Amino acid sequence: MPELPPAMDPETAPLPLAGVRVLEFTHMVMGPSCGMILADLGAEVIKVEPLAGDSTRRLIGSGAGFFAMFNRNKKSLALDVTDPRGLEIVLKLVAGADIFSENFKAGTMERMGLGCAALSRLNPRLIYVSHKGFLPGPYERRTALDEVVQMMGGLAYMTGPEGRPLRAGASVNDIMGGMFGAIGALAALHQRSATGRGHEVQSALFENNVFLMAQHMLQFAVTGQPAAPMPGRISAWAVYDVFTVKAGEQIFLAAVSDTQWALLCTEFSFADLRADPRLTSNNDRVRARDWMLPLLRERFAAHGAAELARRFEAIGLPYAPITRPQDLFDDPHLAATGGLAAMTVPADASSAGHRVDTRAPLLPLAIDGQRLPLRSGPPALGEHSLALLHELGYDEAQIERLQADGVVREASH
Repeated sequence: MPELPPAMDPETAPLPLAGVRVLEFTHMVMGPSCGMILADLGAEVIKVEPLAGDSTRRLIGSGAGFFAMFNRNKKSLALDVTDPRGLEIVLKLVAGADIFSENFKAGTMERMGLGCAALSRLNPRLIYVSHKGFLPGPYERRTALDEVVQMMGGLAYMTGPEGRPLRAGASVNDIMGGMFGAIGALAALHQRSATGRGHEVQSALFENNVFLMAQHMLQFAVTGQPAAPMPGRISAWAVYDVFTVKAGEQIFLAAVSDTQWALLCTEFSFADLRADPRLTSNNDRVRARDWMLPLLRERFAAHGAAELARRFEAIGLPYAPITRPQDLFDDPHLAATGGLAAMTVPADASSAGHRVDTRAPLLPLAIDGQRLPLRSGPPALGEHSLALLHELGYDEAQIERLQADGVVREASH
C-alpha cells in the first residue's frame, strides 16, 4: 500500500485556492457568500463596489450582520463603472481573472458590458458565475428574495404550523445559493484544467429551495401522503421534541432507536414504559405519541435542564439546549476548537458607526485537521483601490485624475 503524503503544515502550505483571482460584482448575501467561501479557501477576491459602497454596509436590524459576515478575506475596489474609465479598469482586471461572480437582476450585467459572452471573448479561460432568483425559464425575470422562494418553494409551509407559513430563521437559500455557486466554480476550475476554457455557472434561489424540499417531495411519492408542516408532522422518531422542564427551562431531548429508548427508561427508572407492549418498537412509540409524550413531559418536568443534559450526555442520548445566536460567542466547543476567529469590522461596515472588534464563525470544514483561517476582516470601502490600480500600471498622475473626477475612491483614514 503506498505511503500517504504528509499532512499539510498550516504555517507554510498555501491555501487550496492560492493564486486564483476572483472579481466580484455582488451585494446582499447570495453572491457575497460565494465570494467569501472562495476567499476563505485562499482565492484573492476583489469586490468591486459603487462609490457609495455596497448597500449592505449601511443596513440595520436583521441585515446589520450581512456585510461583516460575508465579505471577510476580500479586497475592496470602489469604482464608478458607468464611466468608461471605470469600466476599462474592470476589463483590465477581467483579463487576468479566473472567476467573475455577480448576482444582479437578469440583463443588468449585459447592459453594463459585463455579461458572460462579452467577458468570455476578452478572457476565454474566465469562469462566469451568476447567482439569480431562478434558473432560466418562465420565472427568470421575476424579482426573488430568500423569503419569496421560501414561500413559493414549500419551505415556509413546512416550517410554520398549519395555516401559518413562516420563513426559516436564517438566510438559508441565499447562503446555499452562494455555496452552490462556489461548488460550480470549483468544478469549472477543475474542468478548465482539462479543456483550457472557462465555463458559465448558474445558481438560483428557487432551485435551492426545491432541493431542500426534495425529501418531502419524495416522501409524498413513496407514501402517497402529503408531508405535514414540521410542527404538526408525524415524526419518524418517537421521542424527538422540546420539553419544558423545571423552572420553565426548555431542552430538546431525543431517543431515536430501540436501544436509546431502553437506555432512557433505565436511566430514569421508567420500568413501566419499558415493559409496556404498546411501546416495544420505535414505530409503536410513534403511534403512541398522543398519550406517551404528555406522560414523558410530566415526568421530565421535575428535572432541571442542566441535570437532564448531564444525564443524557452520560448515557449517549441526543439532547440540546435552546440556544440564542448571541450565546454562541460563549460556546465551549467553539472556544476549544478555534471555531470563532477574531475579526475587526471597519466603521463604514458597521451600523454602530464605529469600528467593532468581534469574532466570527469560520467555514464549517477542516483540511488535514486545520480550519481555514480568517486572514482579514471585511474591507473598508475602497481600501485596496490604489494598490490595485498601481498593479494594473496606472501612475500617480493618472490615479489622482481618476480620484478627482470621481471615478475611483480610496478608503478614508
